[in-house]
Amino acid sequence: MQTVNINIEERVERARGYFTAGYNCAQAVVMAFDDIMGQNPEALARLAAPFGGGMGRMREVCGTVSGMAMLAGAISPSADPKNLEERKENYALVQRFAESFRAENGDIVCRRLLGLEPMTERKETAMPSARTAEYYKKRPCAEYVASAARIVATYLAEKK
Repeated sequence: MQTVNINIEERVERARGYFTAGYNCAQAVVMAFDDIMGQNPEALARLAAPFGGGMGRMREVCGTVSGMAMLAGAISPSADPKNLEERKENYALVQRFAESFRAENGDIVCRRLLGLEPMTERKETAMPSARTAEYYKKRPCAEYVASAARIVATYLAEKK
């Protein structure tokens, strides 16, 4: 990972801006750290797309937490399957991010964060919700995106 200046609030606003522009929660978090990921925002949007809505709108692990996990792969990489120490450090960072998110927001599972029933009890489809002013009023997702971006940016700023 390259060394970069981390302005926490700028990262939070970038992530929130991506989300309010229509990107899903995972995309918004990852794209706000394109320099850390070493990829352009378009490539990151493609990579993170399936993780929105709690992974493919199944409402499982919140996409913001999945986005933080993807960022952990760039911050604390583990590419060699034989290097268990690297893997341990990567997993520890994922767990740290998830625990920070849980402490701030009460959970890391999308459906519980949104007060929804499990997928087997809902009649929803894979079709994402239209991003209207009403959508943004009733969904706290922009705040979850901001929370995740703040957690990662704070970690990076403190790590310097």
